[in-house]
Amino acid sequence: MQKTILHLDLDTFFVSVERLLNSELQNRPLLVGGTSDRGVVAACSYETRGFGVHSGMPMKMARELCPEAVVIRGNAGTYSKHSDMVTEIIKEQVPLFEKSSIDEFYADLSGMDRFFGCYQYASELRKRIIKETGLPISFGLSANKVVSKVATSEAKPNNQLKIDLGYEKPFLAPLSIKKIPMVGDKTYQTLRNLGLRKVKTVQEMPMDLMQRVLGKNGEVIWKRANGVDHTPVIPFCERKSISNERTFDKDTIDVVKLRGILIAMTENLAFQLRRGEKLTACIAVKIRYSDFNTYSKQMRIPYTSADHILIPKILEMFKTLYNRRLLVRLVGIRFSHLVSGNYQINLFDDTEEALNLYAAMDRMRERYGDKSVVRASAMGARTIGRMHNPFNGQPPTVLAHRKQ
Repeated sequence: MQKTILHLDLDTFFVSVERLLNSELQNRPLLVGGTSDRGVVAACSYETRGFGVHSGMPMKMARELCPEAVVIRGNAGTYSKHSDMVTEIIKEQVPLFEKSSIDEFYADLSGMDRFFGCYQYASELRKRIIKETGLPISFGLSANKVVSKVATSEAKPNNQLKIDLGYEKPFLAPLSIKKIPMVGDKTYQTLRNLGLRKVKTVQEMPMDLMQRVLGKNGEVIWKRANGVDHTPVIPFCERKSISNERTFDKDTIDVVKLRGILIAMTENLAFQLRRGEKLTACIAVKIRYSDFNTYSKQMRIPYTSADHILIPKILEMFKTLYNRRLLVRLVGIRFSHLVSGNYQINLFDDTEEALNLYAAMDRMRERYGDKSVVRASAMGARTIGRMHNPFNGQPPTVLAHRKQ
């Protein structure tokens, strides 16, 4: 059977989500990423690209190139939530799909021409995603993953493109060699030094010459330049871990600050577990010191998604792990061994009041954002009036605010 592969890519995904949340950002140059000098651009709007800005660039350089750009740190939980919305729509519509990143999908539509017409089906899927999520999305459709991915890139922004069977080489020929997936900056420079600029030139070269220049990768790049790719669509499966890391603007030795950040990250990840109806049975803490030595520790625990169980365990591991008394550059947390399920009541330790409090806090986070409800300890608060404690020794002193 002739393959028909669809590639879907959410256009400037982080930027699009921020504009969906705040319409005032429409048509303005926008940078999403770390806001400090050490920060990196995670996503940038099309308005900034004329200034030479691109993702992966140091934020300091991007600000210098486009000083009028609005800079937003962004929120991983918010982006994951919108990505999950798109995933659910694709899961309902497509028999076999692969989620290759938070904003990128492949789908195998082979054989569907008998019933629907693959291009029409893909077009209707794209329209549904745009209508139900409000996010712009582009797609490419062809006989394999590589050509479909390049077609999506050529279709952007917010458009679609089909490459008919047999037209893969003519489509690729006039494009820059940098458009070929797997050709990074270093490989691109090597090929440019050989006088190669367009894909057409690579298509006309003998494959063994590419192998001599680039080794094993040379064969893969030659095949891709000729529109040849047999990589299968890998069926989507639920993620097995979630994590969060924080690199500091300035290295710190403030233990109170470090504990507060770990508590905040644990709260956020636990909320993501509950929102996705997941439980974790393995937790880990990571520390990177100013000399770049990195240490981690993990612990197996009974399946849970409850803050008041996870936070003491995380802090316990941090206490045993942090023993060098050097400045800290980065801290991180990871939850793994994830399974589907909801938090089970502990008949000896939990109370109805505690469980109701979790439900109320999660509703506020759903409505007003992941950071709308936080523990005072996560904010670095030292002294604050305590609320009634339903957690038997693990108080979730809570502050709540509404975004104006």
